[in-house]
Amino acid sequence: MSKEVKLFIGPNHPGMHGNASVHLYVEGDTVVKSRLVPGFLHRGFEKLMERRTWMQNLALIPRICVPEPDINEMVYAMAIEALAKVEVPERAHWIRMLILELARIASHLMALGGIGGSTGLYTMPNWTLADRDLILDIFEKITGARIYHMYIVPGGVRKDLPEGIKADILKLVDYIEGRSEEFENLLLKNRIIRTRTKGLGVLTREDALKLGISGVALRATGLPNDLRKIAPYARYDHVQFEVPTATEGDAFARFTLKYYEMGQSLRILRQIVEKIPDGPVNIRISEGSALRWKVPAGSVYAHVESSRGEYGYFVVSDGSERPYRINVRGASFPQGLYGIEKLLPGTRIEDVALWLATMDFCPPEIDR
Repeated sequence: MSKEVKLFIGPNHPGMHGNASVHLYVEGDTVVKSRLVPGFLHRGFEKLMERRTWMQNLALIPRICVPEPDINEMVYAMAIEALAKVEVPERAHWIRMLILELARIASHLMALGGIGGSTGLYTMPNWTLADRDLILDIFEKITGARIYHMYIVPGGVRKDLPEGIKADILKLVDYIEGRSEEFENLLLKNRIIRTRTKGLGVLTREDALKLGISGVALRATGLPNDLRKIAPYARYDHVQFEVPTATEGDAFARFTLKYYEMGQSLRILRQIVEKIPDGPVNIRISEGSALRWKVPAGSVYAHVESSRGEYGYFVVSDGSERPYRINVRGASFPQGLYGIEKLLPGTRIEDVALWLATMDFCPPEIDR
Protein backbone atom coordinates (compact mmCIF):
# COMPACT_ATOMS: atom_id res chain seq x y z
CA MET A 1 0.00 0.00 0.00
CA SER A 2 1.52 3.32 -1.08
CA LYS A 3 1.87 6.20 1.34
CA GLU A 4 1.38 9.84 0.41
CA VAL A 5 4.11 12.20 1.65
CA LYS A 6 4.08 16.00 1.62
CA LEU A 7 7.25 17.84 0.52
CA PHE A 8 8.05 21.54 0.37
CA ILE A 9 9.95 23.21 -2.48
CA GLY A 10 10.76 26.79 -1.45
CA PRO A 11 10.59 29.57 -0.59
CA ASN A 12 14.29 29.07 0.20
CA HIS A 13 15.29 26.14 -1.97
CA PRO A 14 17.86 25.82 -4.80
CA GLY A 15 15.23 24.28 -7.07
CA MET A 16 12.76 27.14 -6.68
CA HIS A 17 13.07 29.91 -9.25
CA GLY A 18 12.21 32.81 -6.96
CA ASN A 19 10.65 33.27 -3.54
CA ALA A 20 7.58 31.06 -3.56
CA SER A 21 6.65 27.70 -2.15
CA VAL A 22 5.26 24.67 -3.93
CA HIS A 23 3.70 22.00 -1.74
CA LEU A 24 4.17 18.57 -3.31
CA TYR A 25 2.22 15.46 -2.37
CA VAL A 26 4.17 12.44 -3.59
CA GLU A 27 3.77 8.71 -3.74
CA GLY A 28 7.17 7.13 -4.12
CA ASP A 29 9.09 9.40 -6.52
CA THR A 30 6.05 10.78 -8.34
CA VAL A 31 4.08 13.96 -7.64
CA VAL A 32 0.39 13.19 -7.34
CA LYS A 33 -0.81 16.63 -6.22
CA SER A 34 0.78 20.07 -6.05
CA ARG A 35 -0.20 23.50 -4.81
CA LEU A 36 1.45 26.90 -5.11
CA VAL A 37 1.75 29.00 -1.97
CA PRO A 38 2.67 32.55 -3.07
CA GLY A 39 3.14 35.69 -1.00
CA PHE A 40 6.76 35.32 0.11
CA LEU A 41 8.13 38.07 -2.11
CA HIS A 42 6.08 41.14 -3.11
CA ARG A 43 2.49 41.72 -2.15
CA GLY A 44 0.08 44.48 -3.11
CA PHE A 45 1.99 46.11 -5.96
CA GLU A 46 -1.21 46.97 -7.79
CA LYS A 47 -2.71 48.65 -4.74
CA LEU A 48 0.58 50.46 -4.04
CA MET A 49 0.46 51.92 -7.55
CA GLU A 50 -3.02 53.28 -6.88
CA ARG A 51 -1.71 55.13 -3.82
CA ARG A 52 1.14 56.87 -5.65
CA THR A 53 1.21 59.52 -8.35
CA TRP A 54 1.73 58.56 -11.96
CA MET A 55 5.38 59.58 -11.83
CA GLN A 56 6.15 58.07 -8.42
CA ASN A 57 5.24 54.67 -9.83
CA LEU A 58 8.24 54.76 -12.18
CA ALA A 59 10.47 53.74 -9.27
CA LEU A 60 8.06 51.02 -8.12
CA ILE A 61 7.00 49.11 -11.21
CA PRO A 62 10.35 47.59 -12.34
CA ARG A 63 10.40 45.49 -9.18
CA ILE A 64 7.41 43.44 -10.28
CA CYS A 65 9.63 41.40 -12.62
CA VAL A 66 13.20 41.20 -11.35
CA PRO A 67 14.86 39.25 -14.22
CA GLU A 68 13.32 41.56 -16.85
CA PRO A 69 12.23 44.82 -15.18
CA ASP A 70 12.13 47.01 -18.30
CA ILE A 71 8.92 45.46 -19.63
CA ASN A 72 7.03 47.08 -16.74
CA GLU A 73 8.39 50.48 -17.67
CA MET A 74 7.38 49.91 -21.29
CA VAL A 75 3.77 48.80 -20.76
CA TYR A 76 3.19 51.46 -18.09
CA ALA A 77 4.49 54.20 -20.40
CA MET A 78 2.49 52.83 -23.35
CA ALA A 79 -0.71 52.86 -21.29
CA ILE A 80 -0.20 56.45 -20.11
CA GLU A 81 0.71 57.61 -23.61
CA ALA A 82 -2.46 56.04 -25.00
CA LEU A 83 -4.64 57.72 -22.35
CA ALA A 84 -2.93 61.10 -22.71
CA LYS A 85 -2.61 60.81 -26.51
CA VAL A 86 1.15 61.40 -26.36
CA GLU A 87 3.27 60.89 -29.50
CA VAL A 88 6.68 59.40 -28.70
CA PRO A 89 9.66 60.71 -30.74
CA GLU A 90 10.96 58.34 -33.40
CA ARG A 91 14.41 57.95 -31.86
CA ALA A 92 12.85 57.03 -28.51
CA HIS A 93 10.96 54.14 -30.14
CA TRP A 94 14.24 52.63 -31.34
CA ILE A 95 16.00 53.18 -28.01
CA ARG A 96 13.12 51.49 -26.21
CA MET A 97 13.40 48.52 -28.54
CA LEU A 98 17.15 48.40 -27.85
CA ILE A 99 16.53 48.26 -24.09
CA LEU A 100 13.83 45.58 -24.41
CA GLU A 101 15.97 43.28 -26.57
CA LEU A 102 18.97 43.60 -24.25
CA ALA A 103 16.66 42.75 -21.35
CA ARG A 104 15.25 39.76 -23.27
CA ILE A 105 18.72 38.32 -23.84
CA ALA A 106 19.68 38.89 -20.19
CA SER A 107 16.51 37.10 -19.05
CA HIS A 108 17.06 34.17 -21.43
CA LEU A 109 20.66 33.80 -20.27
CA MET A 110 19.47 33.57 -16.66
CA ALA A 111 16.82 31.01 -17.65
CA LEU A 112 19.31 28.83 -19.54
CA GLY A 113 21.61 28.96 -16.53
CA GLY A 114 18.72 27.64 -14.45
CA ILE A 115 18.55 24.56 -16.67
CA GLY A 116 22.18 23.82 -15.86
CA GLY A 117 21.64 24.41 -12.16
CA SER A 118 18.69 22.00 -12.09
CA THR A 119 20.69 19.21 -13.74
CA GLY A 120 24.05 19.60 -12.00
CA LEU A 121 25.64 21.19 -15.06
CA TYR A 122 27.07 24.13 -13.11
CA THR A 123 29.28 25.30 -15.96
CA MET A 124 26.12 26.59 -17.66
CA PRO A 125 25.01 29.11 -14.98
CA ASN A 126 28.62 30.20 -14.52
CA TRP A 127 28.84 31.00 -18.24
CA THR A 128 25.40 32.55 -18.67
CA LEU A 129 25.47 34.74 -15.57
CA ALA A 130 28.94 36.00 -16.49
CA ASP A 131 27.69 36.89 -19.98
CA ARG A 132 24.56 38.46 -18.53
CA ASP A 133 26.81 40.69 -16.46
CA LEU A 134 28.19 42.15 -19.69
CA ILE A 135 24.65 43.22 -20.59
CA LEU A 136 24.26 44.81 -17.17
CA ASP A 137 27.43 46.79 -17.93
CA ILE A 138 25.68 48.16 -21.02
CA PHE A 139 22.60 49.04 -18.97
CA GLU A 140 24.76 50.83 -16.43
CA LYS A 141 26.36 52.95 -19.16
CA ILE A 142 22.98 53.86 -20.67
CA THR A 143 20.83 54.32 -17.56
CA GLY A 144 23.21 54.62 -14.61
CA ALA A 145 21.77 51.46 -13.00
CA ARG A 146 22.35 47.73 -13.48
CA ILE A 147 19.01 46.13 -12.53
CA TYR A 148 16.17 48.64 -12.02
CA HIS A 149 16.73 51.27 -14.69
CA MET A 150 13.69 53.58 -14.58
CA TYR A 151 14.76 54.62 -18.06
CA ILE A 152 11.64 54.18 -20.21
CA VAL A 153 9.28 56.98 -19.14
CA PRO A 154 5.98 58.36 -20.46
CA GLY A 155 6.88 60.46 -23.48
CA GLY A 156 10.05 58.59 -24.45
CA VAL A 157 13.17 57.67 -22.51
CA ARG A 158 14.86 59.53 -19.68
CA LYS A 159 17.98 60.56 -21.56
CA ASP A 160 19.83 59.92 -24.81
CA LEU A 161 22.34 57.14 -25.42
CA PRO A 162 25.89 57.87 -24.22
CA GLU A 163 28.82 58.40 -26.55
CA GLY A 164 30.33 55.19 -27.92
CA ILE A 165 27.52 52.89 -26.78
CA LYS A 166 26.84 51.60 -30.32
CA ALA A 167 30.35 50.17 -30.51
CA ASP A 168 29.90 48.56 -27.08
CA ILE A 169 26.64 46.94 -28.19
CA LEU A 170 28.12 45.57 -31.42
CA LYS A 171 31.08 44.21 -29.45
CA LEU A 172 28.63 42.45 -27.10
CA VAL A 173 26.65 41.04 -30.02
CA ASP A 174 29.80 39.72 -31.68
CA TYR A 175 30.92 38.12 -28.42
CA ILE A 176 27.65 36.31 -27.69
CA GLU A 177 27.32 35.16 -31.31
CA GLY A 178 30.88 33.87 -31.13
CA ARG A 179 29.94 31.64 -28.20
CA SER A 180 27.12 29.87 -30.03
CA GLU A 181 29.07 26.67 -30.70
CA GLU A 182 30.18 26.45 -27.05
CA PHE A 183 26.62 26.91 -25.80
CA GLU A 184 25.21 24.36 -28.24
CA ASN A 185 27.81 21.74 -27.34
CA LEU A 186 27.39 22.30 -23.62
CA LEU A 187 23.60 22.44 -23.44
CA LEU A 188 21.67 21.59 -26.60
CA LYS A 189 23.83 18.61 -27.63
CA ASN A 190 24.48 17.38 -24.11
CA ARG A 191 23.25 13.79 -23.88
CA ILE A 192 22.37 14.04 -20.18
CA ILE A 193 20.39 17.27 -20.69
CA ARG A 194 18.55 15.81 -23.68
CA THR A 195 17.70 12.64 -21.76
CA ARG A 196 16.44 14.61 -18.76
CA THR A 197 14.31 17.11 -20.71
CA LYS A 198 12.97 15.36 -23.81
CA GLY A 199 9.41 14.28 -23.10
CA LEU A 200 9.37 16.12 -19.76
CA GLY A 201 6.49 18.44 -18.92
CA VAL A 202 4.69 18.09 -22.24
CA LEU A 203 2.24 20.96 -22.76
CA THR A 204 -0.32 20.59 -25.53
CA ARG A 205 -1.56 23.54 -27.54
CA GLU A 206 -5.09 22.90 -26.26
CA ASP A 207 -3.98 23.10 -22.61
CA ALA A 208 -1.82 26.14 -23.27
CA LEU A 209 -4.68 28.05 -24.86
CA LYS A 210 -7.15 26.92 -22.23
CA LEU A 211 -4.94 28.17 -19.39
CA GLY A 212 -3.91 31.37 -21.20
CA ILE A 213 -0.23 30.40 -21.46
CA SER A 214 1.76 32.42 -23.99
CA GLY A 215 5.38 32.99 -24.97
CA VAL A 216 7.89 30.18 -25.44
CA ALA A 217 5.63 27.61 -23.79
CA LEU A 218 2.94 28.26 -26.42
CA ARG A 219 5.38 28.53 -29.32
CA ALA A 220 6.81 25.14 -28.33
CA THR A 221 3.42 23.69 -29.36
CA GLY A 222 3.84 25.03 -32.90
CA LEU A 223 1.89 28.29 -32.64
CA PRO A 224 4.07 31.29 -33.72
CA ASN A 225 2.37 33.71 -31.34
CA ASP A 226 4.60 36.74 -30.70
CA LEU A 227 3.19 40.22 -30.03
CA ARG A 228 6.21 41.81 -31.68
CA LYS A 229 4.87 40.29 -34.93
CA ILE A 230 1.09 40.16 -34.55
CA ALA A 231 0.65 43.49 -32.72
CA PRO A 232 3.87 45.45 -33.25
CA TYR A 233 4.81 48.23 -30.83
CA ALA A 234 7.86 50.51 -30.70
CA ARG A 235 9.36 49.87 -34.16
CA TYR A 236 9.30 46.08 -34.36
CA ASP A 237 7.56 46.34 -37.72
CA HIS A 238 10.70 48.08 -39.04
CA VAL A 239 13.13 45.22 -38.32
CA GLN A 240 13.49 41.70 -39.69
CA PHE A 241 13.40 38.69 -37.36
CA GLU A 242 11.92 35.21 -37.15
CA VAL A 243 9.74 33.60 -34.47
CA PRO A 244 11.25 30.19 -33.63
CA THR A 245 8.72 27.42 -32.98
CA ALA A 246 8.70 23.72 -32.14
CA THR A 247 6.00 21.05 -32.01
CA GLU A 248 7.05 18.74 -29.18
CA GLY A 249 5.79 21.00 -26.38
CA ASP A 250 8.26 19.52 -23.89
CA ALA A 251 10.95 20.98 -21.65
CA PHE A 252 13.68 20.49 -24.25
CA ALA A 253 11.69 22.37 -26.88
CA ARG A 254 10.97 25.26 -24.51
CA PHE A 255 14.54 26.00 -23.46
CA THR A 256 15.84 25.34 -26.97
CA LEU A 257 13.52 28.06 -28.27
CA LYS A 258 14.96 30.43 -25.68
CA TYR A 259 18.40 29.82 -27.11
CA TYR A 260 17.25 30.45 -30.68
CA GLU A 261 15.30 33.54 -29.61
CA MET A 262 18.53 34.99 -28.27
CA GLY A 263 19.96 34.75 -31.78
CA GLN A 264 16.99 36.66 -33.18
CA SER A 265 17.39 39.35 -30.51
CA LEU A 266 21.04 39.76 -31.49
CA ARG A 267 19.87 40.13 -35.08
CA ILE A 268 17.43 42.87 -34.01
CA LEU A 269 20.14 44.69 -32.05
CA ARG A 270 22.35 44.89 -35.14
CA GLN A 271 19.50 46.44 -37.11
CA ILE A 272 18.74 48.95 -34.36
CA VAL A 273 22.35 50.14 -34.26
CA GLU A 274 22.26 50.52 -38.05
CA LYS A 275 18.85 52.17 -38.42
CA ILE A 276 18.35 54.27 -35.29
CA PRO A 277 17.60 57.86 -36.35
CA ASP A 278 18.78 61.11 -34.81
CA GLY A 279 16.43 63.45 -32.98
CA PRO A 280 14.86 64.07 -29.56
CA VAL A 281 14.33 61.15 -27.16
CA ASN A 282 11.43 62.47 -25.09
CA ILE A 283 8.76 65.14 -24.93
CA ARG A 284 7.63 67.06 -21.88
CA ILE A 285 4.27 65.60 -20.90
CA SER A 286 3.41 67.98 -18.06
CA GLU A 287 3.70 71.64 -17.21
CA GLY A 288 4.98 72.43 -13.73
CA SER A 289 5.55 69.59 -11.26
CA ALA A 290 5.39 66.12 -12.82
CA LEU A 291 4.27 64.77 -9.44
CA ARG A 292 1.00 66.68 -9.85
CA TRP A 293 0.42 65.65 -13.44
CA LYS A 294 -3.07 64.36 -14.18
CA VAL A 295 -3.79 61.70 -16.80
CA PRO A 296 -7.07 62.08 -18.71
CA ALA A 297 -9.87 59.76 -17.63
CA GLY A 298 -10.25 56.50 -19.48
CA SER A 299 -9.10 52.89 -19.57
CA VAL A 300 -6.57 51.06 -21.72
CA TYR A 301 -4.78 47.73 -21.96
CA ALA A 302 -1.14 47.85 -23.05
CA HIS A 303 0.89 44.70 -23.65
CA VAL A 304 4.31 43.62 -24.87
CA GLU A 305 6.08 40.34 -25.64
CA SER A 306 8.31 39.65 -22.65
CA SER A 307 10.81 36.80 -22.47
CA ARG A 308 8.04 34.78 -20.79
CA GLY A 309 5.16 35.75 -23.03
CA GLU A 310 2.40 38.34 -23.06
CA TYR A 311 2.94 40.92 -20.32
CA GLY A 312 0.29 43.59 -19.93
CA TYR A 313 -1.17 46.37 -17.80
CA PHE A 314 -4.85 47.28 -17.66
CA VAL A 315 -4.89 50.90 -16.48
CA VAL A 316 -7.92 52.96 -15.45
CA SER A 317 -7.66 56.71 -14.87
CA ASP A 318 -10.32 58.90 -13.30
CA GLY A 319 -8.52 62.05 -14.37
CA SER A 320 -6.69 62.55 -11.08
CA GLU A 321 -3.01 62.60 -10.06
CA ARG A 322 -3.06 58.87 -9.33
CA PRO A 323 -4.17 55.73 -11.19
CA TYR A 324 -7.69 54.67 -10.23
CA ARG A 325 -6.96 51.00 -10.96
CA ILE A 326 -4.05 49.00 -12.37
CA ASN A 327 -4.08 45.28 -13.04
CA VAL A 328 -0.87 43.51 -14.05
CA ARG A 329 -1.13 40.54 -16.41
CA GLY A 330 2.03 38.61 -15.56
CA ALA A 331 3.27 36.44 -18.42
CA SER A 332 3.96 33.43 -16.19
CA PHE A 333 0.82 33.77 -14.06
CA PRO A 334 -1.21 31.00 -15.81
CA GLN A 335 1.46 28.29 -15.66
CA GLY A 336 2.72 29.50 -12.29
CA LEU A 337 -0.64 29.40 -10.55
CA TYR A 338 -2.99 27.09 -12.45
CA GLY A 339 -0.32 25.11 -14.29
CA ILE A 340 1.38 23.97 -11.10
CA GLU A 341 -1.87 22.45 -9.88
CA LYS A 342 -3.05 21.03 -13.21
CA LEU A 343 0.15 20.12 -15.08
CA LEU A 344 2.85 19.41 -12.49
CA PRO A 345 1.27 16.19 -11.08
CA GLY A 346 2.78 13.13 -12.74
CA THR A 347 6.27 14.64 -12.66
CA ARG A 348 9.05 12.89 -10.77
CA ILE A 349 10.53 14.69 -7.76
CA GLU A 350 13.92 15.21 -9.40
CA ASP A 351 12.26 16.85 -12.41
CA VAL A 352 10.16 19.42 -10.51
CA ALA A 353 12.88 22.10 -10.65
CA LEU A 354 13.27 21.52 -14.40
CA TRP A 355 9.50 21.77 -14.89
CA LEU A 356 9.43 25.11 -13.04
CA ALA A 357 12.44 26.41 -14.99
CA THR A 358 11.28 25.52 -18.50
CA MET A 359 7.62 26.44 -17.88
CA ASP A 360 8.77 30.02 -17.16
CA PHE A 361 7.48 30.26 -13.62
CA CYS A 362 8.41 33.68 -12.14
CA PRO A 363 6.99 34.29 -8.62
CA PRO A 364 7.14 38.13 -8.69
CA GLU A 365 4.56 38.15 -11.50
CA ILE A 366 2.16 36.35 -9.17
CA ASP A 367 2.97 38.22 -5.96
CA ARG A 368 1.87 41.52 -7.45
